[in-house]
Amino acid sequence: MARTLNRLKAKQVEALGPGRHADGGGLYLDRDEHGRSRWVFMWARGGKRREMGLGAAGKDGVSLGKARDAAEIARGVLRDGGDPIEAREAAKAVPVAMPTFGEVADMFVKSQSPQWRNDKHRAQWAMTLKVYAKPLRTLPVDRVDTGAVLGVLQPIWQAKPETASRLRGRIERVLDAAKAKGHRSGENPARWRGHLDHLLPKRQKLTRGHHAALPYEQLPAFVRELRSREAVAASALEFLILTAGRSGEVLGATWGEIDATAKVWTVPASRMKAGREHRVPLSGRALKVLEAMKPLATGPDRDGLPVFPSQERGKPLSSMALAMLMRRIGADTTVHGFRSSFRDWAGEVSSSPREVAEAALAHTIGDATERAYRRGDALEKRRKLMESWAGFVEPKSSSGNVLGFGRRGN
Repeated sequence: MARTLNRLKAKQVEALGPGRHADGGGLYLDRDEHGRSRWVFMWARGGKRREMGLGAAGKDGVSLGKARDAAEIARGVLRDGGDPIEAREAAKAVPVAMPTFGEVADMFVKSQSPQWRNDKHRAQWAMTLKVYAKPLRTLPVDRVDTGAVLGVLQPIWQAKPETASRLRGRIERVLDAAKAKGHRSGENPARWRGHLDHLLPKRQKLTRGHHAALPYEQLPAFVRELRSREAVAASALEFLILTAGRSGEVLGATWGEIDATAKVWTVPASRMKAGREHRVPLSGRALKVLEAMKPLATGPDRDGLPVFPSQERGKPLSSMALAMLMRRIGADTTVHGFRSSFRDWAGEVSSSPREVAEAALAHTIGDATERAYRRGDALEKRRKLMESWAGFVEPKSSSGNVLGFGRRGN
């Protein structure tokens, strides 16, 4: 066998005429007078020349790179004293183990992660497919049928409709990926339209699954309770209430996003649910909360440090810290529900137009035409709204005890 490897170029392969063209190391491109091409691996043993076909070449056949990989495997067999043809036949005789649903799911999450917006989204995918889809994980992926899918969806379909709906869609995508890899055939048992929609109640007939919200009338007393607690979590939660932000946006905030002079917090598109940059006007009280956090962030790398840090330098506070704080206070509501409290107040108490309140929540409003005409983000109008909101939630001297808060179902 020739010692020089990789003689051919991909573009050259397409232009070569009839004949046997060496790539080196026993690999040849064999092309006949009609333009048909195939890859051949050749070797000699005991004075006899032998050859093994590696598949058709060309646009729809085996690529030059794949042919080189196959040739290298054959050369390895020869170095070990074996016969490449016999080794290939033996490999075909060994049954290939079917991957489990869990293995395919994990590979799918890993392959898709680079295109997902943030770590939270990746974690949600991984968690739902490991926790809620646990009964499927040990099943060979080709044995996941409608009964198995219903087995994981039905227990949570009415109790957690939003989670169940997302889980169904994720199972469907994993099974589609398995089919694309040749591990499955036939219809997808997690498909909704024309399949599971005949077996499960429609979403609109279920509870809406919104987050439990604290009645806005109780916010001043709640904020008073927060200020009585000297903890980063309490400051983060008050800042969340004052800005009507999502927990991921608040906990992911860094000092480089804060412009105290302009009184604006700019959340980059990469951390926004809608994938668009969001400017948040900071009220006087929100700026005071930030001022109290400053001593926790020092050094030349300050701009990259979290505004609400955990005990580990450079790491932000976790959402679990906010949930635990809510539990200790005794509020039977969710952190996300404060956005609903703000929206209810804006609609029932404030005089701001609906569009301004929706913009404050970073919601997409109107159709494409309406959004095209509304190119600004109404920052100054929102600034007045957020100052009014801060004034409303400011603790009053007559506020009652925060413990035993009720909740508003949404």
